[in-house]
Amino acid sequence: MADRLRVVIAEDNFLVREGTRKLLEDSGDVEVLASVGDAGELREAVRRLLPEAVLTDIRMPPGHHMEGIDAAHAIRAEHPGIGVAVLSQHTDESYAFALLRNGTAGLAYLLKDRLGDLEDLIRALREVARGGSVIDPLVVDALVARRTRSAGSPLATLTTRELDVLREMAQGKTNAGVEQALRLSASTVEKHVNSIFGKLGLVEGPVHRRVAAVLAFLRERPED
Repeated sequence: MADRLRVVIAEDNFLVREGTRKLLEDSGDVEVLASVGDAGELREAVRRLLPEAVLTDIRMPPGHHMEGIDAAHAIRAEHPGIGVAVLSQHTDESYAFALLRNGTAGLAYLLKDRLGDLEDLIRALREVARGGSVIDPLVVDALVARRTRSAGSPLATLTTRELDVLREMAQGKTNAGVEQALRLSASTVEKHVNSIFGKLGLVEGPVHRRVAAVLAFLRERPED
């Protein structure tokens, strides 16, 4: 991967689109190959330019519904090496489920407030470009809160500290990152992570199970 991450942006609001482009380019860490206004233009730009990552709004013309999510699925199917981060104003779990229903690899679900934290935004783009996954902490909180209300949910068996670790994991953090964020020792974090995997029934497998842990309670479609 090149030092500067090659990205395509899709956002129908011109001011937000250009502001995001300038923000990313001024960081010196990102090269914006194109900034487009709808899902059709996004898919065409991706085919033509082959970026490492895409940053797209969830709602765009023509329907202003879930065009960004549909585009993310199409891009991942056609170009599995390209990561996609979807920006949304909604913590509603149904949107996260729609994006991640077929797997988490190479996908991120971020709230638009993330645009105000450039470092986190770029880290999320690099993570999906590597094939990893990131879920906004506020979305994780909404998902966890709803699922833990169900007595039958495996999340209900997690301790408060394990839930804290789970939220950090959902942001794509390694064990070392969790240690720093929560000020815990390496052995304590490893113990919590293994306990989370065990309680959620996640066996040994790819690194993406770290985020799969957060999404374990999405195995069945959320109730309306």
